[in-house]
Amino acid sequence: MSTEMVFQTHLVLGYVAWLLCFGAYGLPWLRSMDRVAAQRAIATLHSFRFFGLVFMVPGVVSPNLPADFAVFAAYGDFATGVLAMLALLTLRIRPLFWPLVIAFNVAGTVDLIVDYYHAIQIGLPARAGELGATYAIPIIYVPLLMITHIAAFYFLLRPQQNAT
Repeated sequence: MSTEMVFQTHLVLGYVAWLLCFGAYGLPWLRSMDRVAAQRAIATLHSFRFFGLVFMVPGVVSPNLPADFAVFAAYGDFATGVLAMLALLTLRIRPLFWPLVIAFNVAGTVDLIVDYYHAIQIGLPARAGELGATYAIPIIYVPLLMITHIAAFYFLLRPQQNAT
């Protein structure tokens, strides 16, 4: 099996596994919470996106990994992580919390979509070995991030339910 086929299989199965897990456990858990608590849980996960800076660490990724891809992915993740942390820090200041929740979700979603675009442009699936130790990020972590961004938008847009 080619490197490209292995990477694409891993990516698809990463989404399948996380969708199954999220559907069985994550979504029911988040639905049981009020809107603030659900967004707080999602922001907590995304606050770890500072780890994306690893794409720029020599020796962790191949020097042949295109810098345009690595730098954009690294700083996009970093910015999203910082915005998620700011949302968490402003939890009790609702006029700041909600715009930061929207900001980290928009920034994070755009980052992932643009990263996918860049990955396709550079033929990343065939060059997946150049990801080095970061290979697990797009396979295991990114699907969960994208799924939780979609969930965050769902919880932002659905009508607020009255307490019973």
